[in-house]
Amino acid sequence: MRIVSLCPSLTELVFDLDRGDDLVGVTKFCIHPADGVATVEKVGGTKDPRVERIIELAPDLVLLNEEENRIEDAETLKDAEIPCHVSFPTTVRDTAEMVRSIGAAIGAAAKAERIALDIETRDQRVRTAARGRRPVGFAYLIWREPIMVAAADTFVDALLGLAGGENVFATREERYPTVTAAELTAADPAGVLLSTEPFPFQDRHAAELAELTGLPRDRFRLVDGELLSWHGSRTPSGIDYAESVIADLRGIITTPG
Repeated sequence: MRIVSLCPSLTELVFDLDRGDDLVGVTKFCIHPADGVATVEKVGGTKDPRVERIIELAPDLVLLNEEENRIEDAETLKDAEIPCHVSFPTTVRDTAEMVRSIGAAIGAAAKAERIALDIETRDQRVRTAARGRRPVGFAYLIWREPIMVAAADTFVDALLGLAGGENVFATREERYPTVTAAELTAADPAGVLLSTEPFPFQDRHAAELAELTGLPRDRFRLVDGELLSWHGSRTPSGIDYAESVIADLRGIITTPG
């Protein structure tokens, strides 16, 4: 089978389903596993793939994600009669079903089922552990200038919510809205989570934002964006990591729960 993957997390999933040798094209942002993707042809980026080259590669299947990839590229591929699998999981349980669907599509159903069951088992464990506990308010920043956050209907919102997190910007209409420093201050989250991607936040940015917002420096946390936003075979670890992030934020709440 010949597979092209246009989403980094799906590329990683293909390798974890033991179908990496079937990949004939990936994006330049597909970095895991490093040894595996090093030998696969790069066909552009997630937003600007070389569609003509993909068609020339004559894949049996192209894997796309609605958030990462453009609908016009999917339509061009479909017009060229290239089979496409388009997914868009926004919850942990959606992700389990996506893994099953991709596993079935590439002939790796048994392996996919094991990953999906692992996701569902951890989902239930963390959901049960969080039940009845006081929610922990958080803001999840994905960009610095302007400040952009993840709102509701996003995978990261669902993952942190599973562990008892409460997104202070969940009511925004946009999924990734721009907010001001004053709005971040007014929202008064227990924790401000600075993701390592797509903007590579560092410690100096935490200090900068603390000064800008007037929020205590100890509320700011650098977090692993791959574990919290990559859906697929990384999700089991992401569930446990999200739980640890929320537990850490609980530790800095001084008012009684």
